[in-house]
Amino acid sequence: MTVTFSQAEEGGVRSSEALSHGMGKTLEEAVWPGMSDDEVERLLQEVPQTGMLEAILWRSPRPFSAAARIRTRKGIFFVKRHHAQLRSPRDLREEHRLNEYLRSKDGAVVPVLASSEGETVFSNGCWNYEIHGLGEGVDVYQDRQSWTPFLHVGHAGAAGKALAQMHHLLLDYDAPARSTRLLIANDRLLRSSDPLSTLQQDLTARPALAAFLDTKPWRNDLGERVLQLYHTQARAALIAAPPLWSHGDWHGSNLLWSSEHERGTVSTILDFGLSDRTSALFDLGTAIERSLIPWLDLEGGEPVCNLDQLEAFLRGYSAIAPLSSSFLRALAAVLPGIHMDFALSEIEYFSGLLDRQDHAELAYETYLLSHADWFSRVEGQRLLRHLHHLARQAE
Repeated sequence: MTVTFSQAEEGGVRSSEALSHGMGKTLEEAVWPGMSDDEVERLLQEVPQTGMLEAILWRSPRPFSAAARIRTRKGIFFVKRHHAQLRSPRDLREEHRLNEYLRSKDGAVVPVLASSEGETVFSNGCWNYEIHGLGEGVDVYQDRQSWTPFLHVGHAGAAGKALAQMHHLLLDYDAPARSTRLLIANDRLLRSSDPLSTLQQDLTARPALAAFLDTKPWRNDLGERVLQLYHTQARAALIAAPPLWSHGDWHGSNLLWSSEHERGTVSTILDFGLSDRTSALFDLGTAIERSLIPWLDLEGGEPVCNLDQLEAFLRGYSAIAPLSSSFLRALAAVLPGIHMDFALSEIEYFSGLLDRQDHAELAYETYLLSHADWFSRVEGQRLLRHLHHLARQAE
């Protein structure tokens, strides 16, 4: 079902000044209308300890929801609104349970605020809302997109260390996998013995994705450009990896920092919206794919992985959880196809929920296929060789 907006559903007037990250380097008109003052005030009444709204301080440019940092009489908070077809109350509670578990282990995550009845998801018509406390630290990367590198090599090292610390805290977290397939980062298809058949079976329950793929030679495209080249080794590595809940979207703008300078460390972890039960291997590979390969340079150029930041990231991780030579080789095996499941989910989101066939086309051609193609070219091979070089050093 495609989303359409009425004035009542929007809660505020769509503004041409509201911009968000798009599929390329330029900002686009926001898909999701910004939250109005009246809308936020109604939400805050559900959680009286927040106090009355004084101002909306900043609106997030992130594209999958409407979110804002607000100031009330009692402090500064972060509010987020999702369309119900994208995130149900059940979906959001899965994220909140993960967040609360990390807080119970003194993890560096923000509190999710609850009503007096203990509810953390607030629904109104086609919208589901959540309210977060403010995290500690500086939002250095708040306006930067995914697929852009860290500002400093030191930040890359700090991000790797923080990821390892989070993984350590999640070793005993044993919740079932996410219930939704939409905009979740996981390796379900990549771990399958026959991804094409598994995807074909999925399409019965994913009609928007089925309709889009019906216009494409998807079996040949996925088979020849992703699976034939990378699946066997990737699946073996992922099957051998111990299961672990992962963040799924680890990059600079989902972290708060002690400082914007080179020696800044990670103060707070944000946004578990793409999280799922996968493995540390998958999460580490996804972090490299999101943070260290500038995919947006595919627009008229060739992405070049920042190998200095890659080494710093892995050193930071190894300071908490030493990486073996076999793990580094496994990382090289999974990287070329690690984006596959999420790319298909993005296609489903754009083609079905938003009816943005142009974005779905970009997700298919550029994200799903061209990212895999890159690993067969000079710069992709350079990255994979470097991981094997690091693996030999670790022996």
